Amino acid sequence: MAPSTCPDRRQRGFTLLEVLVALVIIGVALAASMRGALSLTTAAEDTRHTLLATMVAENRLLELRLARGQLELGQTTTLCEQADVQFECEQVVRSTPNPFFRRVELQVFRVTADGRRRHAEMMAVLPSS
Repeated sequence: MAPSTCPDRRQRGFTLLEVLVALVIIGVALAASMRGALSLTTAAEDTRHTLLATMVAENRLLELRLARGQLELGQTTTLCEQADVQFECEQVVRSTPNPFFRRVELQVFRVTADGRRRHAEMMAVLPSS
């Protein structure tokens, strides 16, 4: 009889320790890949919020430019919404050396439970009519 077909010879296989080590290695690899995927998802969401905040700032500056109204000096804070995301717009109007123009600075924040995070900042010089 051939040695591989002998019925009383023990079958070779993996020990319990080898199987457990393999499971630990696979578990660590899966945890690392999930963390990487979560990081990519968070980065994509942050990029989306920055894009939306930039659109909010551009729209607000365009509104001020088209209104051609008197720009009052000072700071105002208003709530803005873009694509169902709530933002807080902080607008500061300052004088310039030329009395016919005003400097408008806009900052767009997203308020979360973790705090307030700035996603966009823009500045323009507009006529004060």
